[in-house]
Amino acid sequence: IFLVGFVVFCGIRGAFKRRTKGTEMVMRRVDRVEKALLLFLIPGTLVLPLLYLFTPWLAFTDYGLPAVMPYCGSVLMVAALWVFWRSHADLGQTWSQSLELRKGHQLVKHGIYRSIRHPMYAAIWLWCLAQGLLLGNWLAGWWALIAFAVMYFVRTPREEQMMYQFFGQEYQDYTRQTGRLFPRLHIKTDA
Repeated sequence: IFLVGFVVFCGIRGAFKRRTKGTEMVMRRVDRVEKALLLFLIPGTLVLPLLYLFTPWLAFTDYGLPAVMPYCGSVLMVAALWVFWRSHADLGQTWSQSLELRKGHQLVKHGIYRSIRHPMYAAIWLWCLAQGLLLGNWLAGWWALIAFAVMYFVRTPREEQMMYQFFGQEYQDYTRQTGRLFPRLHIKTDA
């Protein structure tokens, strides 16, 4: 199940990477910190799961999972893949893998972005949880969650700062209407 989801995940990313290839960048913030974050993330999301699935090298960190956990992981994986696809589809030509803005970049506020500013990150959080529940191995299962947590908490403020600089008041208004990872609850009060 994990391997099928992994292939779908990579397929979604690859398809959108090909669609946006060649689109001119107007702002790019790919510095040493950004590169280090990506390098820290790669083992947990690509290398360790594949080593676990195809070799016995990580068996020393195996553990038993309750029988219900893989079902929970499968549900989370399906949700993660849908949110991941939807966020790419709604971004269209403005999607980029790093902290970059493309020529003609518009602030996307439709589709899933109507209520969530970072649905792709929400999808990756769900994916990391699914990975841990599907792979009964401390390294292959949970390294991605730790690595992504570091990336998320370092990268998100940098990304939002870039968006404030580029879109100004429009982005500030947008942040008041949306949640970062989950829709913001708007509670109406009668005065």
